[in-house]
Amino acid sequence: MTVPFWETTPLSEMSSEQWEALCDGCGKCCVIKLEDVDDGAIYYTDVGCTLLDGSTCRCQNYPQRKSIVSDCVILTPDKLDDLPWMPKSCAYRRLHEGRGLPDWHPLITGDPDSTIKAGKSVQGKIFHEADVAIDDYPDHIKDWEDDSESENNGG
Repeated sequence: MTVPFWETTPLSEMSSEQWEALCDGCGKCCVIKLEDVDDGAIYYTDVGCTLLDGSTCRCQNYPQRKSIVSDCVILTPDKLDDLPWMPKSCAYRRLHEGRGLPDWHPLITGDPDSTIKAGKSVQGKIFHEADVAIDDYPDHIKDWEDDSESENNGG
């Protein structure tokens, strides 16, 4: 039996195709986050980035995302230590922390929609950025980790 690439290849040595395949399509990294200026705590909201498609949980213009959304973070292996706001369920974060993929991850199930089917995505749970005033963001704080804490760890 062949050992999966994510168990044998360090994140920094993955091909672009392997790296992109790690994304489970949850959309949680693409919701607006708020930082408490007093203690640095990060709070997720249920407000999606202007490019986040709330139905597919995917970016509507992935190749051009940085030029359209200037504060969009292009995720690379060398940035993982500096992004503590990445969802705990995120495959990039999990592998970086030495944890395996959860059993609902598309690379485990073979089903590209398994994240959505498992209820681990933002599908149907977010508002579009254009529909929410910035001053109202605090009213949209959502604990997405509650949605992922019941996951199987996969390692």
